[in-house]
Order: sequence, then structure tokens, then C-alpha cells
Amino acid sequence: MFIRRLDERKTFESGDGALLKELFNPLTEKMDLGYSLAHAELAPGGSTKWHTLEYSEVYYILEGEGTMHIDSETSPVSPGCCVYIPPKSRQKIENTGNIPVKFICIVDPAWRPECESVED
Repeated sequence: MFIRRLDERKTFESGDGALLKELFNPLTEKMDLGYSLAHAELAPGGSTKWHTLEYSEVYYILEGEGTMHIDSETSPVSPGCCVYIPPKSRQKIENTGNIPVKFICIVDPAWRPECESVED
């Protein structure tokens, strides 16, 4: 059985600048899972860097308000929004509110570093 408590997971800064806590990734743990799952956070006024994944990704917004950018499209996001990010799309998310934006990231197939490109 795999159970993860968010408060027990190590926080690290991702290549795109978000603070992440990885919950499930079959590439780092022995589990029969086709996707990876992480919790992300951006401070007020923060933004991820523009980045592209080879795979599809889904963000589910838990707290805060922001703006999602996917290729040439832009949309506000808030708690309860679920965002589909197609493979190879240029993307970033900005925190436009006064509290951290917290969201769940699902990457399918599972995230691996060689499949992500981050702009400087």
C-alpha cells in the first residue's frame, strides 16, 4: 500500500521555479503507475518559467488565484479549476493573488527530467 502525507514529503524547487513535493513517481519508487503526481506552490507575485513537456499534464488548483498561459492562450484560474496542458505546449502559471497558489500536477506518462525544456 502506498500512502503519502504531504507534510512528510521533501520540498524542492523544480526547474521551472515552482516549489514541489513529489507524491508518486514510478521512476523513483517501485509502483505500477503510468503517471506522476506532485503538489506545487507559487508565492504571491511568483511565476513559473516558460517550459515545455513532451507529455500531457493536468493542473488542479487547490488554493489561490493565478493566470495560466498555454501557448497563445491565457486564462484566470482559481480553486476548483482543472487545466489540461497538451503535450509539447509552451506553458507557465502566474500567481496574481495575495496568498500562495497551490495545485496538483499530474504528468502522463510519468515526469522525467529529459522530457522537460525550461526557458531561461
